[in-house]
Amino acid sequence: MGTWSGEPFGNDGACDWSYDLIESRDLSALEEALDRVIEADDYVDGSDGEEAVAAAEVVAKLLGRGTQTDAYTEDVDTWVASVGIAPSSELIAKAMHVLDLIVGDQSELAELWDEGHDSDEWRSGIARLRAALARFRINVVWIIVASALAGLLASL
Repeated sequence: MGTWSGEPFGNDGACDWSYDLIESRDLSALEEALDRVIEADDYVDGSDGEEAVAAAEVVAKLLGRGTQTDAYTEDVDTWVASVGIAPSSELIAKAMHVLDLIVGDQSELAELWDEGHDSDEWRSGIARLRAALARFRINVVWIIVASALAGLLASL
């Protein structure tokens, strides 16, 4: 694994995957990367994990909550700005679930990081990314609750 940082686009696999992403005009590349991890029989391949973490980062970027902005994400950031697509709550939930799988016991990527010296940095980055996605889901729930309460109060 060609890796230079624990950030979502801090490896060759994620950067290579981004080339396919920026050629698309929809979220299919995100769905496919996340689905490969979910559909893994019993063990998540390291390269699938790298791509899925990058996909989760793109979901966060589409929400305005990305965790990495640098030279490695310039093309992705341009793509995010140009597509103007908001991810569904289902896609956000899927990205969060995939991050849980990637840091789990059945993940080659987690094993590789745990064998190295920067495991804490990587796990901290995954936790930040998951928190960025979770904050959005919580905000959506509050908006739904507030709307329901407003409707109830208006009917009184």
